[in-house]
Amino acid sequence: MYVVLGATGNSGSVVAETLLSKGEKVRAVGRSKERLAKIEARGAEPFVADQTDSAALTRAFEGARAVYFMVPPNISSPDCRGFQAQTGDAAATALEVAKVRYVVGLSSYGAQHAAGCGPISGLNLVERRLDQVPGLNVLHLRAGYFMENTLPQVDAIKNYGLMAGPVKADAILPMIATRDIGAAAADALLKLDFSGQQTRELLGQRDLTYSEVAKIIGAGIGKPDLAYSQAPKDQMAGILANVGFSQDFTQFFLEMCDAINDGRVVALEARSAKNTTPTSFETFVKEVFVPAYRGQAVAASSFLGR
Repeated sequence: MYVVLGATGNSGSVVAETLLSKGEKVRAVGRSKERLAKIEARGAEPFVADQTDSAALTRAFEGARAVYFMVPPNISSPDCRGFQAQTGDAAATALEVAKVRYVVGLSSYGAQHAAGCGPISGLNLVERRLDQVPGLNVLHLRAGYFMENTLPQVDAIKNYGLMAGPVKADAILPMIATRDIGAAAADALLKLDFSGQQTRELLGQRDLTYSEVAKIIGAGIGKPDLAYSQAPKDQMAGILANVGFSQDFTQFFLEMCDAINDGRVVALEARSAKNTTPTSFETFVKEVFVPAYRGQAVAASSFLGR
């Protein structure tokens, strides 16, 4: 039996559905019974738990062959690093008590940095905490820049006719669709061909800049002249506050963007068949961005794509 945390999220839902399609038993962990109803209908066992509650996670992990772990986005937290640390501690404690032997965890490219990279550095802390669990084999999937991070641009395009954000227009981004992360995680869970503490980068189909992203989106929505502009940080802070980001998370998020802009957040692995995933940004635009642009609501948590 597999336990999937964040089973209603972008990557976790793919993990759960893939495992179920292979005939595996899945315990799907989420924050509410209502949100778990869809995956329950597919055959998963629903389990409602707060991921900062180690006792609840211990019960969730009982009997698990392996666990898919991710830190849920918490954009309204007044202490984002503290929330990440608490989530990592709760999971590590529960994994040890429940004697789980295998974990595949969602991390990020750039997580080699313990400080200075916003929420990515928080994932470094979580990685190190899971690495301390005795007898645990853990694979940290260091994923690239989520394609879903472009979804909040829907409002900017509709309201101002352009794309804008804190990342430089020419910053190189290994862009990945979260469904490809879920597929890679499910594959790793089925194979369990890792031991000790390992990291593996997932770099998407190819590297892109936001200037290139704007051209692809523009072509997809019928605005061939669509352009991207880097927005001043003080302007971005106000925008992020309006969509529900706490002051602490806003600072965290902008620190991450600064780290991307100055080249600190980079992949360590050379691109290869092993870390390249299939979904192109053109496919993502056609199947996800265009429907969102045509009226589907976009949540603030899309900034993190989890």
